[in-house]
Amino acid sequence: MRKFMIAIVLCLAGSAQAKELVIAALGDSLTQGYGLPQEEGFVPQLQDWLTAEGAEVTLINAGVSGDTTAGGLSRVDWTLTPDVDGMIVALGGNDLLRGLDPDQARINLEGILKAAAAKQVDVLLIGMEAPQNFGAEYKSRFDALYSDLAEDYGAVFMPDFFAGIRQGHEATDMASLRAFFQPDGIHPNAEGVALVVTEVGPQVLTLVEKLQDGASSVSGN
Repeated sequence: MRKFMIAIVLCLAGSAQAKELVIAALGDSLTQGYGLPQEEGFVPQLQDWLTAEGAEVTLINAGVSGDTTAGGLSRVDWTLTPDVDGMIVALGGNDLLRGLDPDQARINLEGILKAAAAKQVDVLLIGMEAPQNFGAEYKSRFDALYSDLAEDYGAVFMPDFFAGIRQGHEATDMASLRAFFQPDGIHPNAEGVALVVTEVGPQVLTLVEKLQDGASSVSGN
């Protein structure tokens, strides 16, 4: 009987270790996959990348086209269901397009990070770089809010969602950059998404390692 009980405990421990992580991607149209066939969007391409890397992760597409940081804050609680282990937060693009106050964006994103912390969900925070349209002071305030919040809340941090597209291309070389965007010049095409994923993917793996370390610490206690 004792051997039987030990076998059950070992089986349960093995099942716990093999548990697939669930990560929700909270974002706007960039996350949702605007203008692309479903399989070519950001979340499906990132899922394929993670699977190819051997990561046992299921991504949930919680992107809503047109969402601002305020919209993300309004729905973060129902995004953080009990099965969600981690969250990718990629919001702020629509705040920039509308010229919204960076201080309000900071408050909204902080609310999202607080909600995640309350449910013990680790976060990958992906920043957006402001253009020069609204002046240097606006850009400085907006760009800084992501790194500040990531440090304050211990989030994994990636400064620029479009880093994968910018790599190897001068920011002023618009003709080169346009090849990776849809006609609206805002949303990446399938090739552009693939480049985005090459930079986001390793950051997600860092988040996965953090989640696994946390699970190990809990089980060790």
